[in-house]
Amino acid sequence: MFDITLIAMGKLKEKFYLSAAEEYCKRLKGYCNFQIIELPEHRLPEDPSPAEISAGLEKEAELIFLKIPKGAWFCVFTPEGKVLSSEAFAEKLKDVKLSGKSSACFLIGSSFGMAQKVKDRADFKLSMGPMTFPHHLARIMVLEQIYRAEAIQAGSKYHK
Repeated sequence: MFDITLIAMGKLKEKFYLSAAEEYCKRLKGYCNFQIIELPEHRLPEDPSPAEISAGLEKEAELIFLKIPKGAWFCVFTPEGKVLSSEAFAEKLKDVKLSGKSSACFLIGSSFGMAQKVKDRADFKLSMGPMTFPHHLARIMVLEQIYRAEAIQAGSKYHK
């Protein structure tokens, strides 16, 4: 069975986000070996300077690199990434599976984004579109889209 890992910076706290995340994780386990790895965001001062933000993102990058499964196809969610429809995303994930990879790893960076070296390491950069979403809601949206991609590949009626 294909392995999918979602690395997310920050921890979900609100019950409604936790409930939604748990539901999609449960659903995904029917299609793949799925896990979420939550990593702590680097603590920054109230009004951080660009240098402080950059240094924090570099420290987060080191944590991220330690958690990417060896040999996994690595995809980051970033505003400058490619915008795909749900069907195109499902096809992209299918192509990864057919390429011989046994796992995929997705990353949602911190509220300040991610270090450039993390983006450079990515096999694919994906955008959620030009709108801005709350960081925790973005995690639920990513979980839903990964689930939808798996359901599309399986021919499920979930995707309409």
